[in-house]
Amino acid sequence: MPLANISTRGRVLTGNDVMIGGFVIQGTQPQTVVVRARGPSLIPFGIANALGDPVLQLFTGATPITSNDNWQTATNAAAIQASGFAPSNASESAILITLAPGAYTAIVTGAGNTTGVGIIEVFAQ
Repeated sequence: MPLANISTRGRVLTGNDVMIGGFVIQGTQPQTVVVRARGPSLIPFGIANALGDPVLQLFTGATPITSNDNWQTATNAAAIQASGFAPSNASESAILITLAPGAYTAIVTGAGNTTGVGIIEVFAQ
């Protein structure tokens, strides 16, 4: 059975102490995924020091692919919403993208060098 979702939660600081999550698209066919970075929506679950405004960057190796701050500003925000994986808070970030097989890295920072607890999630479509 293929992977449907992976996530990790951690403290997002500044400089080299940001949150980094990696994932691999296997096989020979491209895979559409939603990658999101959340912070404010963690507060109702008891995370008082949640990251207020997560910024998400997606890389292959050292090469940046795309980034997002505030998911509703994405050019494909309607598709993110239609996917069922849109973050519940407008300050959170999301990227809906089709990726070729390979290794990818998602990096979460805080807008304006803010810090707090965040979560990176990857959902297969």
